[in-house]
Amino acid sequence: MNILIIGSGGRESAFAWKIAQSPQLTQLYIAPGNAGTGRYGQNVPLKVTDFDGIADFVLQHSIDMVLVGPEEPLVKGIHDYFLDRTDLRHIPVIGPQRAGAQLEGSKDFAKQFMVRHGVPTAASRSFDKATLADGLAYLETQKLPIVLKADGLAAGKGVLICTTLDEAKKELQAMLADAKFGEASSKVVIEEYLTGIELSVFVLTDGDSYKILPAAKDYKRIGEGDTGLNTGGMGSVSPVPFADNEFLDKVEERIIVPTINGLKKDGIPYKGFIFIGLMNVGGDPYVIEYNVRMGDPETESVLPRIDSDLLDLLQGVAKGDLFERSFTLSPKTAATVVLVSGGYPGNFESGKAISNVENVKDSIVFHAGTKEENGVVQTAGGRVLAVTALEDTLFDALQQATADAGRIYFEGKYFRKDIGFDLL
Repeated sequence: MNILIIGSGGRESAFAWKIAQSPQLTQLYIAPGNAGTGRYGQNVPLKVTDFDGIADFVLQHSIDMVLVGPEEPLVKGIHDYFLDRTDLRHIPVIGPQRAGAQLEGSKDFAKQFMVRHGVPTAASRSFDKATLADGLAYLETQKLPIVLKADGLAAGKGVLICTTLDEAKKELQAMLADAKFGEASSKVVIEEYLTGIELSVFVLTDGDSYKILPAAKDYKRIGEGDTGLNTGGMGSVSPVPFADNEFLDKVEERIIVPTINGLKKDGIPYKGFIFIGLMNVGGDPYVIEYNVRMGDPETESVLPRIDSDLLDLLQGVAKGDLFERSFTLSPKTAATVVLVSGGYPGNFESGKAISNVENVKDSIVFHAGTKEENGVVQTAGGRVLAVTALEDTLFDALQQATADAGRIYFEGKYFRKDIGFDLL
């Protein structure tokens, strides 16, 4: 098979690494890819939203399947674009159509979906610019802290946790009246704050049957001890020690089954990954958010734990016979440590030479924000590399990944040395 992966981050690096191992693979392409994905296939200089360019490439290179990594092309309808063209509709796209992608593209849509189908989630109400006064009045009736969520895609920055009423009112005003997050905050979901431990569960579905992939926990804050600003993710671990079989059974029964059935009831076709962001509240799971793709950096911890052929599972999604496929998991634990540019998640510099990656022997190094110029691999983003170790115990995996993160050098490099230590 000839496969095209859409995207350029650590998640797409992990997909490329895993799919490159498949005996079913003929040729792998990554658009646009990064300095690391070229080891597993051929990078293609196309933007993830250049649907015409992607279509031309797919036809010219006899692509048999398109795997969409990031959310933006899904929300903008890349799957629909393929289905609308008679010369493309026979080529499977792994990732939902625009209607299903609204689970991530609109927090309000996702909330209404959960309420409609009885999926446990925090109580909430949505407001827009016209109902700003109602929103401010609603805040006065709520317990603190309170969560404000921009309805649309805001590159992971559209969620605010406000600890005072004054702060909440100011932020709601900034989001709705002053377009703090642009079009993404033209509508805002005000949500009760849940206290518990977060984790992510990943589901692969062909729209009818589903497979539950390994759970993971990621670490969003920039500082050790979970302090400082939110980032795209500073590390992850899989499996999650507190997510035992009893808890995961609750997740399947109360969340996964109603979600898959809800999509069917609403007439929403769905072929791809569902990322379920959960809060474990006293042993009971509540959904914080849906994403319509795999997470990053969770993918870098989840895929190394899948021993079998990922392409076989993706074929099951494409052909609608996922229920007939099986996969095997490693009993080992994966830990991922993310190396970021100095200044991230604020202003950071790019173009710094990266060295010593080749001396990492006992971990997998997934490239994220990297580029190659004149034979030199350089930084090209906030999150630069993800270092994943797969070991018998969580302690050993964390120790290995952290040590290997320390072996790599670029100017301004920063990484957290406490990823996963809260679970030991």
